Amino acid sequence: MEPINIVKSVYAPLDRKNVDTDQIISKEFLKRIERTGFGEFLFYHWRFDKEGNEITDFVLNKPAYKNAEILVAQDNFGCGSSREHAPWAILDYGFRVVIAPSFADIFHNNCFKNGILPIKLTEAECDELLAQGLQQAQEIEVNLEAQTVTAASKVYSFNIDPYYKEMLLNGWDEIALTFKYEDEIAAYEAKRIVFE
Repeated sequence: MEPINIVKSVYAPLDRKNVDTDQIISKEFLKRIERTGFGEFLFYHWRFDKEGNEITDFVLNKPAYKNAEILVAQDNFGCGSSREHAPWAILDYGFRVVIAPSFADIFHNNCFKNGILPIKLTEAECDELLAQGLQQAQEIEVNLEAQTVTAASKVYSFNIDPYYKEMLLNGWDEIALTFKYEDEIAAYEAKRIVFE
């Protein structure tokens, strides 16, 4: 995985609650086994009409938000089924950070495992960011090491489990984390009695 420390980008304000994983990546697009190629289908039924034309007033179709690496949403983001394709689609689209007041547990954990930083801010803080972002596209800075989100002159703090923070700062997934202890594992295996 690619490490995350500082992400500075325009953010996309998605002013919706209970965004479920089927809205993030709809079931008809789950035909790939690779982790890539899902970004073009992110929020497909909100981004495109039945003829495949862009719906111009959807936030991701507005030119000012096209290259956003940070998504800000409302409560209960990532609810619904446990499909891991949802964080794959978010990452493949280009988002490295998702900010919301709350996340569904499985989605939240899948974000860390796939190199996305999910940040919980309060509902009032998210409302503030959403209101500002909907008025005008603006850049914010997320600093994982410092655990801050800086918007204009205001700084928001967030908490993160130290285990996940270390994983994201170093770009480790769980396999890479296991290989970190490869020497200790080999030493343990060498001491084991072999039964033949």
